[in-house]
Amino acid sequence: MRVLVTGGAGFIGAALVERLLVEGDEVDVIDDLSTGSLTNLATAREMGGGRFSFHRHDIRSPGLVDIVAHRRPALIFHLAAQAAVGVSVDDPILDAEVNILGTLNLCQAALATRTRKVVFAGSGGSLYGVPDELPVAETHSRRPLSPYGVAKKAAGDYLHYYREVRGLNYTVLALANVYGPRQDPHGEAGVVAIFGAKLLDRQAPTIYGDGKQTRDFVYVDDVVDAFARARDHGGGELVNVGTGVETSVNDLFATMARLTRFKEPAQYAPARAGDLARSALDPSRIRQVLGWQPATPLEDGLRKALAYLKASRTDG
Repeated sequence: MRVLVTGGAGFIGAALVERLLVEGDEVDVIDDLSTGSLTNLATAREMGGGRFSFHRHDIRSPGLVDIVAHRRPALIFHLAAQAAVGVSVDDPILDAEVNILGTLNLCQAALATRTRKVVFAGSGGSLYGVPDELPVAETHSRRPLSPYGVAKKAAGDYLHYYREVRGLNYTVLALANVYGPRQDPHGEAGVVAIFGAKLLDRQAPTIYGDGKQTRDFVYVDDVVDAFARARDHGGGELVNVGTGVETSVNDLFATMARLTRFKEPAQYAPARAGDLARSALDPSRIRQVLGWQPATPLEDGLRKALAYLKASRTDG
């Protein structure tokens, strides 16, 4: 199958590209490299041969339809996004341009080339707003409290329209806090990579707020497995991709400090706008729809993420 991955030079996207190549697909990647990196795709380039191609392009550009029309993918995995909550608060127009208008542009291109399905990377951490109970299920009301969450919800609503009225199938994967190898330690998002880089430098990381806020951390390879399963299943569905387990930022730091033998306390700073106090996603529905469940315990995943960060510094 020929497939297209937007945002394929990001850490989730690159891992997905490798999985698709292993499974024998022909893979095109579109990424503007604003946050992604060609370094993430080094292995894909080596293993892809004639089955892999890269296109540096902005999903908001009118020229997107020309690329999609030329390559004619049967399926699109849509991971390209403005992914930082803080950026969305500071510049909601930019966030909407990328996450809403960029998605609409992609859907129009998919319609023009008769792509059968879009698998979309949604945001489980911001979609539901302040949850009434945890872990939160897909039946919960969707009341996002950040422009990023609003835009991701709107993109999912548009996908519903395109399926019901225009015949373009979709699955939305509402992702928890994804972590693992290739995650950028220098961005705003990605607390595991940010903490890991600091700890390996023997520096105390900064915890925003009191550290009691919780997140649902899910390993990148498990998330990639959900994407792979969604290409033939889950049409018209929104499903959570998470573990259902809350982990506080304080506990995350304590575990990572122990794994790196770091003895100093963390630094603390005021909480950031748009951050939720607690978050965890109920994975019951995705087990039914996709036969998926998380396979990587948090400490095992943290070891792998830290090993990658350490190796990448050595290689550099």
